Amino acid sequence: MKNNRQEKLLQIISEEAIETQEQLLQRLEAHGIRSTQATISRDIKQLHLIKEPTGFGTYRYAVSTHRTRLNFAEKLRTIFRECVLSVDYAQNLAVLKTMSGLAAAAASALDGMENEEIVGCIAGDDTVIVVLRDTQSAADFCQQMREQLS
Repeated sequence: MKNNRQEKLLQIISEEAIETQEQLLQRLEAHGIRSTQATISRDIKQLHLIKEPTGFGTYRYAVSTHRTRLNFAEKLRTIFRECVLSVDYAQNLAVLKTMSGLAAAAASALDGMENEEIVGCIAGDDTVIVVLRDTQSAADFCQQMREQLS
């Protein structure tokens, strides 16, 4: 039900200039989906919707261009919390130890971060080597990863 409502919500805002949550509620109801303002508010937050100017002095709901990056960042945090056991560095290399079989997932998540300090990642079964631009970048990266783990 939630997925259907959110899919319909995304469809509605892609087809119409919707300014308010009230308008969203009305459009959803017209499509046979009953909801509440509180639920719509949660959907807006979960879908990372923003209000953008229409160019006519009004605003409309739209999908944030950062939505993918935000969702990816949350997935990265989940991956780290679930599978990374430790992180350390030497010079410009960071080494992440993961649970067996999960290094590739962690490396893929890191590659997708679009962090300019990360040159690249190499993954084995339970170890990821992250090549960073310099020693300070490696130290900062490890500190950030440790914060994600705690």
